[in-house]
Amino acid sequence: IIVNIIHNTSDYHPKVLRFLNVAFDGSGDSLIAGDHQGNIYVFDLYGNRFNLVQRTAQACTALAFNLRRKSEFLVALADYSIKCFDTVTKELVSWMRGHESSVFSISVHASGKYAITTSSDTAQLWDLDTFQRKRKLNIRQSVGIQKVFFLPLSNTILSCFKDNSIFAWECDTLFCKYQLPAPPESSSILYRVFAVTRDGRILAAGGKSNHLHLWCLEATQLFRIIQMPTKVRAIRHLEFLPDSFDAGSNQVLGVLSQDGILRFVNIQTCKLLFEIGSLDEGISSSVISPHGRYIASVMENGSLNVYSVQALTQEINKPPPPLVKVIEDFPKNKLSSIDLKMKVTSGKVQQPAKSRESKIQTRILKQDLTGNFESKENELSDGLNKKRLQILLKGYGEYPTKYRMFIWRSLLQLPENHTAFSSLIDKGTHVAFLNLQKKYPIKSRKLLRVLQRTLSALAHWSVIFSDTPYLPLLAFPFVKLFQNNQLICFEVVATLIINWCQHWFEYFPNPPINILSMIENVLAFHDKELLQHFIDHDITSQLYAWPLLETVFSEVLTREEWLKLFDNVFSNHPSFLLMTVVAYNVCSRAPLLNCNLKDDFETVEDMQAEVDQQRFEDEAWYQKQELLRKAEETRREMLLREEEKMIQQRQRLAAVKRELKIKEIHLQDAARRRFLKLQQDQREMELRRLDDEIGRKNLTRNQEAVAKEMREDADAYRRKVDLEEHMFHKLIETDQTQNQQTQKWKEAEEKEFYLTSEKKGAALSDASRKWFLNQEISAAVEHAENPCNKEAPRFQNEQVASSCLPRTSQLNDVSEMDPSAPISLNRRTIEWDTTGQNLIKKVRNLRQRLTAQARNRCQTPGLLAT
Repeated sequence: IIVNIIHNTSDYHPKVLRFLNVAFDGSGDSLIAGDHQGNIYVFDLYGNRFNLVQRTAQACTALAFNLRRKSEFLVALADYSIKCFDTVTKELVSWMRGHESSVFSISVHASGKYAITTSSDTAQLWDLDTFQRKRKLNIRQSVGIQKVFFLPLSNTILSCFKDNSIFAWECDTLFCKYQLPAPPESSSILYRVFAVTRDGRILAAGGKSNHLHLWCLEATQLFRIIQMPTKVRAIRHLEFLPDSFDAGSNQVLGVLSQDGILRFVNIQTCKLLFEIGSLDEGISSSVISPHGRYIASVMENGSLNVYSVQALTQEINKPPPPLVKVIEDFPKNKLSSIDLKMKVTSGKVQQPAKSRESKIQTRILKQDLTGNFESKENELSDGLNKKRLQILLKGYGEYPTKYRMFIWRSLLQLPENHTAFSSLIDKGTHVAFLNLQKKYPIKSRKLLRVLQRTLSALAHWSVIFSDTPYLPLLAFPFVKLFQNNQLICFEVVATLIINWCQHWFEYFPNPPINILSMIENVLAFHDKELLQHFIDHDITSQLYAWPLLETVFSEVLTREEWLKLFDNVFSNHPSFLLMTVVAYNVCSRAPLLNCNLKDDFETVEDMQAEVDQQRFEDEAWYQKQELLRKAEETRREMLLREEEKMIQQRQRLAAVKRELKIKEIHLQDAARRRFLKLQQDQREMELRRLDDEIGRKNLTRNQEAVAKEMREDADAYRRKVDLEEHMFHKLIETDQTQNQQTQKWKEAEEKEFYLTSEKKGAALSDASRKWFLNQEISAAVEHAENPCNKEAPRFQNEQVASSCLPRTSQLNDVSEMDPSAPISLNRRTIEWDTTGQNLIKKVRNLRQRLTAQARNRCQTPGLLAT
């Protein structure tokens, strides 16, 4: 189990809300479930979350979640309508009406475009694009429909009726493609459940039997009969398990039997693969996801279980022994039920062992507050358990005779209060039951006395029972059963009244209208034809239901049947008694449908009683026959009187029907015209919308073309401007480059001229300095040689001065020739001046030394004389 979902209310007295239907979406990762109060939830198995998507306020009878629009789902409701909701917006998409009884099946086409809804009296084909009804299948009420559904991945509709006839129809034309022949009489069963493989080739059918019929739809013949174990008495549901690798030819079939166990059997190898459910936790219905990964099961306790197919198959330690053996393969040209049959061997079925490490994840919608109450209710005194008793009763149909009274006392939890019962008995016979033997003449004095005491104790216990006319009829079977133990008899009757008859006194002294209305509603759900027959003949529930309740079926059942009935009544919910009334009428529908008068209905009800009771009451039987004779005479007189009235009423009814038919035809024509007008308007609007869209697209295309041209022009203009600007800057750069080159040539020429002049000036300066230096040196030498001759230096100085004048004039001429020499050339002139000054200083120092030496020589005349 992947998840167990329990839905509770949060009231002061919480109760479990039972899930009724479940359906997977097309992906198989989400499922939708509805409970009996109309709440619809979507469970995301991949995202591990759920969401309340709708509150319909009434129970859903069928669900479908695999439509073309993934967020939409169909739900069939108890008021016979079908609604389409959206899980995202949580809004009503469409509301489809047309059924007159409960819809129990919704089949969706593989494309999601069509859907078939099936009820007991009709099947209707719907177009899910317009939510309009396309076709309607009407049949006789005596036949009835079992199921109508689409074959997977095909355009074929399969219709199955209660008389075992199966037809295949073309979806578009509704042309009958073929009809399956009747099965062999030796193995004929009434089909109730059906399943088809993914490829639509094999049809599995079952019913109230342990036989499974496998039909080949291509050859339209029965090719195999599988006999399930003897503990399988009826098959409630069939469904093939999809597999991703079998190309649609599904080999595993899930079989849900009456014991609530879903068994998965391989139809080829005839082996049990695994099973889910148990006798304690039975399965009510089950759905398998489209990819075969999950199994969602609605349990009998109202919870929802989701199983993992992969985990179930992995938990099988070894292959189980074969449950089915083929006696003989049947040739295709001959059919025989004996050769077709595959018998199930007796023996214990191996169930997959549960892994210790596997954990069950339980998702509780609301806090579970009823678990303790339920466990306490199931635990009975004397070590018994109510659930185990129910399993025993379901298996055998009744409790063991030896232990029946003990089980009843445990189920009813009788207090056995001797003190209280003695105080009631001590009050004596109640006034209301002093003349009981006159109204109910019972031959056994002991039985009459016990009945009188029990009724008196009930009247003393509650005053209302003294005025209850049906109390003796209600208590008599229990008094007869427990006549040797009056305390147990009293407590059983009191417990029955408190728990099963507690709402019978709300309209006292009238019959319980509320209870009878519930019975009528249940009868309308299960057999609408019978209820309509009752209504047509003015037969109310006070005639076909109330007599059964006030006598607790003691007048229509034998002792053994009555004991079996109350084994089930005491072991189930109090509503089981009401269901029994409906079931009794449904089982007696054949004689009831043949009755046309109220007296006939009363006669049929009385004829259901056992003959043993008539033997004990011969006088009552003769009185009854007399009453029947008088009733027959009265009936004939009434027929004679009312025959003319009936003819007139029929004529008026025929006229009214004709008028209604004409009005209906007019209304249908008007509706058809309105629908056609609406379709025409929609198409015109669609055409206008398309024209507007085309015009809008053309306008957009033209605007885009104009914008593109403008962008191209702008780009061209921008490129032209950029080119012109680039050319302009290039011309400017060219002019600047030429100017710079011209300037450089001028500067180079000026620099060359200046350097030439500088070289000439430097050469002249060097020559003059050299000459001057030579003169100075020669003068110094001469002065040293002739120190006393002072005229010589003066003469030399004059010559030097005179020789220097032309050089200075030459330098001045050079400076005058180049007045525009740059300032940088003065730096070299300064350097030359500095060098010249240094040379002059050196010459001057040399002269001073030479002069000093000459003076020293003059001071020594001897030396001069020599």
